[in-house]
Amino acid sequence: MLNVLAIVSFAFALNIPFGYFRNRTRKYSPKWFMYIHMPIPFIVIARLMAHLDFRFIPLFLLASVVGQLFGGKIGVQ
Repeated sequence: MLNVLAIVSFAFALNIPFGYFRNRTRKYSPKWFMYIHMPIPFIVIARLMAHLDFRFIPLFLLASVVGQLFGGKIGVQ
């Protein structure tokens, strides 16, 4: 269970800067797509290294989306 919590935290924290940069680019541009998809391989590698089942993927996806949204809100006035 500690591995799951660690990877959820990792997915959230990793997506914060990508959400920040995504929010400052033109929507649907190549950079916009890149900022959304770049963190995914790192989360997949962490899941595989922790030998976690595929059933945890929705949890990691949720943490990634929340991290993207949180990062997008940083610096918005």
